Amino acid sequence: PSQTSLRSATTLAAGIPSATRRLPRKYGGVHVVTLIPGDGIGAEITDSVKEIFEHVNAPIEWEQYDVSGTSAAHEDLFKQAVESMKRNKVGLKGILFTPLEMTGHNSWNVAMRQQLDIYASVVLCKSIRGAPTRHNNVDFAIIRENTEGEYSGLEHQSYPGVVESLKVSTRTKAERISRFAFDFALKNGRKKVTCVHKANIMKLGDGLFLNTFRRVAEEYASAGITYNDMIVDNTSMQLVAKPGQFDVMVMPNLYGAITSNIGAALVGGPGVVPGCNIGREYALFEPGCRHVAKDIMGTNKANPAAMILSSTMMLRHLGLDDIANSITAATYDVIAQGKVKTPDLGGNATTSDFTAAVIANL
Repeated sequence: PSQTSLRSATTLAAGIPSATRRLPRKYGGVHVVTLIPGDGIGAEITDSVKEIFEHVNAPIEWEQYDVSGTSAAHEDLFKQAVESMKRNKVGLKGILFTPLEMTGHNSWNVAMRQQLDIYASVVLCKSIRGAPTRHNNVDFAIIRENTEGEYSGLEHQSYPGVVESLKVSTRTKAERISRFAFDFALKNGRKKVTCVHKANIMKLGDGLFLNTFRRVAEEYASAGITYNDMIVDNTSMQLVAKPGQFDVMVMPNLYGAITSNIGAALVGGPGVVPGCNIGREYALFEPGCRHVAKDIMGTNKANPAAMILSSTMMLRHLGLDDIANSITAATYDVIAQGKVKTPDLGGNATTSDFTAAVIANL
């Protein structure tokens, strides 16, 4: 089969408008990009990207910050990384670990999205030739609101043993993410947008999100884009049973976290799902399924495909489509050929083996 259909999993990013009011930082034809490898397998899979970019002579200069979310000791370095993002407008990032036991230490992943207002998370779930799964007709995009909802970080103990955790929902942000989802569908030739919610129980919070979505949807009816909505628990079942019914999905923060993990499982796991976070001024690219994978850290067993494909979305955002297409095609070729498989895909190849195979296919 044609490689074009496989490549479309990441060419979707080409349809996202570059909404930056100031252009990404660039000197002498070279784009300066903030690089945050992250915790767990982050260093290994970002090294794969750097090696591939060096091989193709991609015009990218990295500003690397080895931030770790394991303790608050890296706070100064984290602030430097955020300032670097503000300068460069574009970043590539692994996942920063958030310890459960450190109650006063907020997630720096969430903090970065909130501080930079990179409000739209885009996760692309598409069946890949060479990755055997139960379903072979999966092709949907998850659009997740990144900056409010249950991730607002507003919680307190009002009485010993009684905790109040606030879920913040605003019409402004619900409208913004809904409009983003419909614009995404319009620009990428997709025909349906599904709103995922729990408005039957959270009638005010999710009710506001759902009603705002419906109002925005009416504006796109003339463009031929249909819409529906689905309760989040039913969505989970429908994704597993009949994933082919979904095209573009839009939802509040927590539901997006859950749905992206289900979506990743449908197409081969977190190692093959790319993603990005888009705001008005900044774009941050990272694997779509946010796993640190500390259990295989330092073993050279991680699948770097998700990070490689996320980096090609970044290249398209910077207008470097030819290089992006070349790397994307080579990555999908390696998976399709089935000769070099990392353990998550049923093989015993290393991260280094996969990277070398991609380079050999370029």
